[in-house]
Amino acid sequence: MDKKTNGWIKTTCPYCGVGCGVEAKPNAKGALDIRGDQSHPANYGKLCSKGLALGETVGAQGRLLRPSIEGEPASWDQALDHVANQFSEVIRRHGKQAVAFYVSGQLLIEDYYVANKLMKGFIGTGNIDTNSRLCMSSSVAGHQRAFGADLVPGCYEDIELADLVVLTGSNLAWCHPVLFQRLRAAQATRNTKVVVIDPRKTASCDIADLHLPLKPGSDIALFNGLLAYLNKHQHLNDRYITEHTEGFCQALATASDFANLYTIAAATGLAISDIEAFYRLFARHPRTVTVYSQGINQSSSGTDKVNSIINCHLATGRIGQPGSGPFSVTGQPNAMGGREVGGLATMLAAHMTFDNPHHHQLISQFWHTNKLADTPGLKAIDMFDAIEKGTIKAIWIMATNPAVTLPVSRKINKILENCPFVVVSDCMAKTDTLRHANVALPAQGWSEKSGTVTNSERRISRQRRILPSPGEAKPDWWMICEVAKRMGYAEAFNYRHEGEIFSEYATMTTLGREAGHHNGRLPSSPDRPPATPRPLNLAGLVNLNHSQYQQLLPQQWPVYQCDQPTSRLLKDGRFATASGKARFIPTTHHQPASTPNRQFSLILNTGRLRDHWHTLTRTGLSPRLSEHISEPFITLHPLDTARYGLDNGQLAQVSSRYGQVRLRVRISHDTPQGQAFAPFHWSDSTTSLGNINSLIGAHRDPLSGQPEFKCTPINIRPLVRKSEALLTTRSIITKERFARYAINSWTVQRITHGYLYRISSGQAPCWLSQKLQQLLAFHETAHYKTTEHHDELSPQNQHSPTQTIMIENHTEYRVVYLEALRIQAAFVVSPAEPNLEKDYIYTLLTRSLNDPLVQSLFTGRSSPDIQAGRTVCSCKNVGHHTITRAIRTHKLHSVTGISRCTLAGTGCGSCLPELQQLLEDTFIPQE
Repeated sequence: MDKKTNGWIKTTCPYCGVGCGVEAKPNAKGALDIRGDQSHPANYGKLCSKGLALGETVGAQGRLLRPSIEGEPASWDQALDHVANQFSEVIRRHGKQAVAFYVSGQLLIEDYYVANKLMKGFIGTGNIDTNSRLCMSSSVAGHQRAFGADLVPGCYEDIELADLVVLTGSNLAWCHPVLFQRLRAAQATRNTKVVVIDPRKTASCDIADLHLPLKPGSDIALFNGLLAYLNKHQHLNDRYITEHTEGFCQALATASDFANLYTIAAATGLAISDIEAFYRLFARHPRTVTVYSQGINQSSSGTDKVNSIINCHLATGRIGQPGSGPFSVTGQPNAMGGREVGGLATMLAAHMTFDNPHHHQLISQFWHTNKLADTPGLKAIDMFDAIEKGTIKAIWIMATNPAVTLPVSRKINKILENCPFVVVSDCMAKTDTLRHANVALPAQGWSEKSGTVTNSERRISRQRRILPSPGEAKPDWWMICEVAKRMGYAEAFNYRHEGEIFSEYATMTTLGREAGHHNGRLPSSPDRPPATPRPLNLAGLVNLNHSQYQQLLPQQWPVYQCDQPTSRLLKDGRFATASGKARFIPTTHHQPASTPNRQFSLILNTGRLRDHWHTLTRTGLSPRLSEHISEPFITLHPLDTARYGLDNGQLAQVSSRYGQVRLRVRISHDTPQGQAFAPFHWSDSTTSLGNINSLIGAHRDPLSGQPEFKCTPINIRPLVRKSEALLTTRSIITKERFARYAINSWTVQRITHGYLYRISSGQAPCWLSQKLQQLLAFHETAHYKTTEHHDELSPQNQHSPTQTIMIENHTEYRVVYLEALRIQAAFVVSPAEPNLEKDYIYTLLTRSLNDPLVQSLFTGRSSPDIQAGRTVCSCKNVGHHTITRAIRTHKLHSVTGISRCTLAGTGCGSCLPELQQLLEDTFIPQE
């Protein structure tokens, strides 16, 4: 299979950890045509809405195009010299512990490898950590404690082979949509039972046989209770426990605190009947897969939560076998790859550890260095605390946005502002973190860089170069190597291309192994202690030539030979511990680090949306992806909105001990009373006061260092707004320009040919209208002050290059700004959120002034055109009105019928739960 067929180039998706195969082809518009790779084992041709929209997110707009020093343009040589000199000077004056790298799951394996090699191997400190610390480090710690190494035993096929799939702390339908569709298809053909464990009713519940809306933070009580239940009802695999595990009695003794169903019910808030139903399902289905993600990991007791799940699988021997096992799904395309090469501060490299002297010796000899770090470095939050204390003086941030994504984000911004030397390498020019950079380095983005990534099932795939890099953008690995050379380490970083780096990394995974020894287990000898066996082994990929690397097919590690795939690990019951046995870990139920009180009486849960990802620097470029949910919001139960005096759609101020934000209120029975949910995607670059992580405290798991994002006490109150506006413009408006005109509440989204701003104010509509006119520098205004709808909107001077038309109707203002009779900007101001069809706004800049839609928007007359409404299916671009009209017209009674009529739901399928809800809500007229 060639990487390129008929112009289509095989690569992988840059979003979640499913690692879907993508085929891309440059088109005549300079963008990319996108389709799923039917040969890739992760997705077999399926893509979610984000993957399908990848072609809309490439190009030079908004990109960081050239290096700069203190905001001034610089050559690459000047910038690299400056970075190397500054890091070297800090090390000389303050020691090696005064520098740090903060890296990302967006980096490729090759980038990660050289970053880790430079920091740990040649600078000589462990101070390199990755943003995977925020999402997967509790899984890493749990795997290491139980298995002896950070490994995922199973594969995606297990989800299709299982008789029972438990989704816990995972909204698979929105966060890993393609994997969810594989589960949905398996359920349809095999009658797979599905249990969803989540405080909220999410889209994943659409296929659930049982939903357990447990109290936030009570997962350990539920799974300890399960272990005790399995023991009491004789569903343990005693032979497996005896032959392949250790520590069972201690773990069971701790779990016995929850042997009573009433105790479990009190801790979890669940009905005893539901608890028993779950336990019976687990006991009766040997083929059980437990899929877990951020709802488990992002907790002050995340590692124990992971081990409480693993304990249940070890006790039943359901691990490493087809259709069974605990399954951690990752949030980034190379989170797994970064963990493998050593991107976490708590690992050395290639699953070798700080606490093993033999590993230290092997790596020192392999890298030809005498400076290898011998102690773990600082974890993410600790790293930024060290900057605040002044012990870290220089940091290089690569391909991530910690000014938005870390807890207590306002504090993080101040820390970066005061850090003596900050280097940021990124592909985008307007991130919140980049504002603090002393040196900015333009990096290649997806479709421009080349290397490898590892997905959630340990599958290594190629990410290939498709488009030329805009401006002066370079690969991350190249920047790191150039700085290393300038710091005096040229011989160790003299790579010609990324394939050489991969080959060196693959070789490192074979260190300390001898032929014939399973998993690299070495015999003991007086001069050589036994090495811990490491399942991570890429021996079959060590000697790839350039052509073989370019043509590399997706395959799971360990790779002993290229043609011998390894789908599952641990199937022989041999683990990567010193004894070769898995370890049961006693786990204790603890309350979250922060609990509600009178001042902050609601519990905030944060998470992702279906069509967005991370901080909108990529998905925010796509008008299509921005239409489903277009502004930050908070969801509350109806009883809570009544308690706090809130209405649906109203703006509210949300506060915690650490900060405050403004959010639009959504009312839903899917959110339990006393709880709230808000997505974390928006930042100071996309909204005036909506960065959710400014509310989150720095509480973290003591072992993994992973923050507790899912359980923050908050308060909420209504905001008094006297006017709101929708403003569309072809050019972006900076937050500094808004501030100049005293406009301090806004959110932006991309639309076709421009931007849409949602603005609110505590002042009257006339004040806001005047401020917007001043901001946009409107002039030559034709002013219609009417009490009725104006009949027709027309320019006063057909030959004037620029002019403005304004229609005022009581307290509503509708303004359009023309240049050469082409709409450049327009806004509507009213006392409340303007009640306009979004089709009007989203397509306004594509239309002429005499278009019926434009006339109806600004005169207030209804349009004869029937519009699609807000986007429901992003894959096929099908709107709310199109779907409800089809339901009524064709008298549809099934989601399948909707899909046949409109194509909605025939893409990734993540909108299917919403289609079902529309089907239930839409009235079908009787004959």
